[in-house]
Amino acid sequence: MQVAVVSLFPDMVGQVVEYGVVGRAVERQHLVLSCHNPRDYAEDVHRTVDDRPYGGGPGMVLKYEPTAEAIRRAREATPEGSPVICLSPAGKVFDQGEAKRLASLEGFVLLAGRYEGIDERLIENEVDEELSLGDFVLSGGEIAAMAVIDAVTRLLPGVLGDDESAAQDSFMGGLLDHPHYTRPEVVDGMRVPAVLLSGDHARIARWRYKQALGRSYLRRPDLVRKLDLDKEQRKLLDEFLNEQGRD
Repeated sequence: MQVAVVSLFPDMVGQVVEYGVVGRAVERQHLVLSCHNPRDYAEDVHRTVDDRPYGGGPGMVLKYEPTAEAIRRAREATPEGSPVICLSPAGKVFDQGEAKRLASLEGFVLLAGRYEGIDERLIENEVDEELSLGDFVLSGGEIAAMAVIDAVTRLLPGVLGDDESAAQDSFMGGLLDHPHYTRPEVVDGMRVPAVLLSGDHARIARWRYKQALGRSYLRRPDLVRKLDLDKEQRKLLDEFLNEQGRD
């Protein structure tokens, strides 16, 4: 996969390839990441990339010309047809479904904004879609870009040591993940659930799914509301709630 990021702080974005899963993906050539700085395409001596907003108001706005040229260069660094995605609070919320969609592509371009905003004509002429991490404010789109890259990269075939790791991640089945335990068996008087020590893989799988369903119901009921629970799922949820002493 080829991903290009348009950013005024390419060194910041570049940190994502220095560690962990994304770093290994780059080493193994599952991912190629390039960064394109609008300052490199500013034509004045000060390399100006922002200006005051028309109509007044606080802050500065990212200028059209240098940013548009950086986007065009980023398009050239990705496969033909790769979408340009602006990271913006006005966009569709990025979730695991969006991560899976992007992972199915050959590449994409991420536009990381800064300052008060981006000249709207850039959105109209150069951007294909907008994505948001959620309803909160960041100083710029770089952190959002890094989050998108990380979430997508771990879904690429061959990136994780065990492909089942991605398949079992939280949200892959529309639910939170089940709880995890490791050695020692007893710590601070707390024991690992007996079922996990049984060696009965069918029982373990059932228990894990029940925990995922129940935890989602208690912590993120919006996730469960999106599911059309069948009879077995309802039975598991009832069991979980009874075990928790809840109605």
